[in-house]
Amino acid sequence: MQNDVIVIGGGPSGLMAAIAAGEQGANVLLIDKGDRLGRKLAISGGGRCNVTNRLPIDEIIKHIPGNGRFLYSAFSIFNNEDIINFFEKLGIELKEEDHGRMFPASNKAQSVVNALLSRLEHLHVQIKTNTPVSDIDFNEEGPITVHSENGQSYTTAAVIIAVGGKSVPHTGSTGDGYAWAEKVGHTITELYPTEVPLTSTEPFIKQKELQGLSLRDVSLSVLNPKGKAIITHQMDMIFTHFGISGPAVLRCSQFVVKAMKKWNLPEVTMSLDALPDKKEEPLFQELHKLIKTEPKKSVKNILKGLLPERYLLFLLAYNEIDPAIQGANLSSDKLRAFTHSCKQFQFKVNGTLSLEKAFVTGGGVSVKEIEPQTMASKKKNGLYFCGEILDIHGYTGGYNITSALVTGRLAGMNAALFVQENKK
Repeated sequence: MQNDVIVIGGGPSGLMAAIAAGEQGANVLLIDKGDRLGRKLAISGGGRCNVTNRLPIDEIIKHIPGNGRFLYSAFSIFNNEDIINFFEKLGIELKEEDHGRMFPASNKAQSVVNALLSRLEHLHVQIKTNTPVSDIDFNEEGPITVHSENGQSYTTAAVIIAVGGKSVPHTGSTGDGYAWAEKVGHTITELYPTEVPLTSTEPFIKQKELQGLSLRDVSLSVLNPKGKAIITHQMDMIFTHFGISGPAVLRCSQFVVKAMKKWNLPEVTMSLDALPDKKEEPLFQELHKLIKTEPKKSVKNILKGLLPERYLLFLLAYNEIDPAIQGANLSSDKLRAFTHSCKQFQFKVNGTLSLEKAFVTGGGVSVKEIEPQTMASKKKNGLYFCGEILDIHGYTGGYNITSALVTGRLAGMNAALFVQENKK
């Protein structure tokens, strides 16, 4: 029996696409190369699955710096509130956490995966796991043929490619879909890691002086060659044995990659403001006053509590200030230099961990070649794309999964409608 729609890939966008096509009455086959569906969903949000974000649409688009504007049309048809309703109808109670992030009340990603699998079963979607696709024949006329490495072939009137990017490869996204897209003339924009830790060869990193130190609610900036901030994120971060990581770093990472490429730089300067809620001059005056009040106390004790102790001692050493020196003996210039480094500690990063270690893939199938309201290929009738294979990427916090579920919904719905139209 010929399938109406074949969905390749059982991640968030593929599962949603198969459900949407099934709900339109299409005969759907979902193919995945792994042994179980929803592997990326099951580990997302630290195993809790951040299913979407409840911020207004304009805010969500801002949090998808990689071609988020392309999604305006899609959001006018199916948006984040629709995602929430969709899961609640499947019996998944959701709760809102900080910054609009939506999680299952159970705190278990597997409950989300199970609800999706149960919906597929209810819609009689045929599922083939452990079935890697080796090639797709896009015939000029007639059906599309999907060939598996197992020697099986499947024909279909419409195919949805939902195989993800190249990040987190242990979940099955190893970049298989790019060659199939190129086969019909699609452009694959350059792939690069985003939402990824940054590497540095600064002596303090190599000597592991700050390894394991977390800084809360700091402001981290990526600077251009003239020293102006390209982007700033105020969140947590952590120093590692190879560089820096944590939410603020992940969000800055794509801007580091782009700056290195744009200006052909071997290193990019970052600026760290450990006290973003204080301005530099008032902070200097505040510290000066503290020292005047207790001139006989050691500088370390006067400044205790201003910063985490390890970072405080690090910045004192960086400014060649003996932590044991009495406040009265600390020069105004040294205090000013220390204050400046609290607000603008600059250091260099020289790249990122590999694309395979990234949370998200930047680049992919060019959105200029995709119909924004249907996710249909402009190059080939009956071909649809959704999820991370597209050149769309957002920050972590429910934005990438929102993009995956919305594009999956539209791809599935419209692939089924395309088949119905062609049957008439």
